[in-house]
Amino acid sequence: MSRRPLRVANCSGFYGDRLAAAREMVDGGPIDILTGDWLAELTMGLLSMQRAKDPDAGFARTFVTQLEDVLADCLDRGIKIISNAGGLNPVACARQIEAIAAGLRRPVKVAVVSGDDATEAFRTARDEGWDAQHLDSGAPFDSAGAHAEVVSAYLGGWGITEALGAGADVVVTGRVTDAAVILGPAAWHFGWARDDWDALAGAVVAGHVIECGAQATGGNFAFFTELGDLSRVGFPLAEIYEDGSAVVTKHPGTGGAVTVETVTAQLLYEIDGPRYLNPDVVTRLDTVRLEQVGVDRVRISGARGEGAPATVKVGALVPGGWRNEMTFVLTGLDIEAKAEGALAALWAAVPGGEKAFDQVTVRLLRADRQNPMTVAEAVALLTVTVSGADRRRVATFSRAAVEIGLASYPGLHATSPPGPGSAITVFWPTLMPAERFVQTVTLDGRTWSVPLTGGRAVPEIAGPTAPTAEPTTGSTRRVPLGTVLGARSGDKAGNATLGVWARNDPAYRWLLSWWGQDRLRELLPETARLPLRPWALPNLRACGVTVVGLLGAGVAANHALDAQAKALGEYLRAKVAEVPVGLLDLADEEVSP
Repeated sequence: MSRRPLRVANCSGFYGDRLAAAREMVDGGPIDILTGDWLAELTMGLLSMQRAKDPDAGFARTFVTQLEDVLADCLDRGIKIISNAGGLNPVACARQIEAIAAGLRRPVKVAVVSGDDATEAFRTARDEGWDAQHLDSGAPFDSAGAHAEVVSAYLGGWGITEALGAGADVVVTGRVTDAAVILGPAAWHFGWARDDWDALAGAVVAGHVIECGAQATGGNFAFFTELGDLSRVGFPLAEIYEDGSAVVTKHPGTGGAVTVETVTAQLLYEIDGPRYLNPDVVTRLDTVRLEQVGVDRVRISGARGEGAPATVKVGALVPGGWRNEMTFVLTGLDIEAKAEGALAALWAAVPGGEKAFDQVTVRLLRADRQNPMTVAEAVALLTVTVSGADRRRVATFSRAAVEIGLASYPGLHATSPPGPGSAITVFWPTLMPAERFVQTVTLDGRTWSVPLTGGRAVPEIAGPTAPTAEPTTGSTRRVPLGTVLGARSGDKAGNATLGVWARNDPAYRWLLSWWGQDRLRELLPETARLPLRPWALPNLRACGVTVVGLLGAGVAANHALDAQAKALGEYLRAKVAEVPVGLLDLADEEVSP
């Protein structure tokens, strides 16, 4: 007899997400699992710096704050809590939860899933001659120019599965993949085996959709103006079934929407093509199908899985020096001359000038207009960002910027006071053999090992055949690409990921006719000298590309205005192109009431 669906609710998409989301998900309707995602590459660097200052830190404190509010209710209702908020210190995080329960005078079983600390394994392998090649560039780790302070392995969900099987009420993990906190409880609930590849792949897809919180329910959605009230977007939940299929939904009465397109957008987020590697299964995203089965209900089905990979992604955190920044406000006439004057005075005030720093980025944002009606219409922003290994020089940069305040262009003022700057952490991704890693589960004073699945090869699954591309014929009109295409973009270490979907079959056939490296380089000149990895997901009417190296050494280290490539998709959608008039007519029909 099949088991009932498992209702997994998300209450966090990143460290800093809405604190009230846990309460909203617990009170909004029946759920079985409360989970979320608190970790990212940037977050791991932040937690590393926090732990360096305080050995009891290194975990996401916002998760603890949420549990102060909802732990008692979760225990009363039998809601299991699964969190990767343990970060670099899951044991300390678990102690905080036990302290909350003690204050409530309630018993609680908190399990800690660890084994992700790969620092020693990384050093040992390096000592044995391994060069730890960068996952994308292939560069040896020696080129990073520093030792790894912390190395974390992206582990899977089986430690969570065993912890729940042993009776845990709360499971706190270190670094696991984003989808592991959904796969783990699903495998526990349904009793899946390690080689139930398709069911596991389905859980990974459901996990990928809901792990970023409100991005699945209308948040950051390309066609946001069609969704109504987005002032308080509800968080998502997934009803996962025994075969691995799922229905993504949200609690009644909450803002936003769950549609095939909002789910498509999230499926395209930060992926690198049809084969989505996780330590428990390789999920074939090109086999996934979506169907609207009700208001705010989208069914995900058809996911196929290949055997778990023989390697595990690990991320090394490497000190990258120091960074500082100042923004000058330029007002009124002669904006470019004022910018030149500001820079000349600034570099004269800095000992050694520009050459004192390893990297300097100057950015002039023009928001000024002729005959301005308000002060805001008269200003431009000149931002100067510097970074380097010498902490003192970087720290004094902003002080030098302030010193020219009365000795440069008219109207000079800055957007912030001088600051000491901040440390930079570079994220170095690479692969290590899965056999080197074993998860450990600690519960009720007992610790046991959970080996990884890695290396169970199965034949590669054939993907769907893309429809025949249809080049532009007949009359066209120059309009922004976003008139007929949606997009979602993000970061993966130093890479930018970009997924684009068409709203109907004719538009997808047209998209396929020009999606390729030459056209992408034309539309996105910033990619001119960078490797591109294009791909397609025909079942989702989607195409995508990974832009290797667009973000330099990663989010914390690069000086870009959009350091995480969050807006790359909207930038592409703003590009004007010749679009067939027939597609524009279809677009008008789709948005009409």
